[in-house]
Amino acid sequence: MDDKQVNTGTTTVGLVCSDGLVLAADKRATSGYLISYKKFEKVIRITDNIVVTVAGTVSDVQLLVKYLKAELKLKDIRTGKVSSVKEAANLLSTFVYNNIRRMSMIVGVSHFIMGGRDNEGYHLYDLSPDGSIALVDDYISSGSGSVMAFGVLETLYKPNMTVDEGVKLIAKAINAAIQRDIASGNGIDIVTITKDGVKKVFSKEISMKIEI
Repeated sequence: MDDKQVNTGTTTVGLVCSDGLVLAADKRATSGYLISYKKFEKVIRITDNIVVTVAGTVSDVQLLVKYLKAELKLKDIRTGKVSSVKEAANLLSTFVYNNIRRMSMIVGVSHFIMGGRDNEGYHLYDLSPDGSIALVDDYISSGSGSVMAFGVLETLYKPNMTVDEGVKLIAKAINAAIQRDIASGNGIDIVTITKDGVKKVFSKEISMKIEI
């Protein structure tokens, strides 16, 4: 594997709430021990009602997101119908499966959490690097800082919590990872999906500068 490849060694989290979904991620991208980017957007809007969080090799996750946006747009035009969250998740999982199994000098690792709203309600999916897909009914985390995030979620998550409560909890989970995981940091983005659509409710950069 090329040691200079850029990875989103990261922490991403998705929560299911009573009135919607909350997704969040940190902002750091790394190349080994080098922090390559400090403002990397890891919560990406796919449609007006679907977002994904990204983790893995940056070039791969960026390309797969472009493919997903384009294919969903073409499908909607051809069928005259808006794609469901399940359809979008299955399409992305197929991309991930094919990507990890092609021959390459660089291993194309990508991990996505997809959240969205359609006519059947709210849906949260975990799309693992091997192309497997799982429907999540409470919470999920991915990336190098997920161990710390899961510790917070296991302790504080409550079924039927509101989106407002979810925003506060997800901030605590990401912050816990930032404090202990060297590949996570530099800030946090939080996005909600409700009846009003996709909305970024919090975005903050964290400076590591030390004044002397």
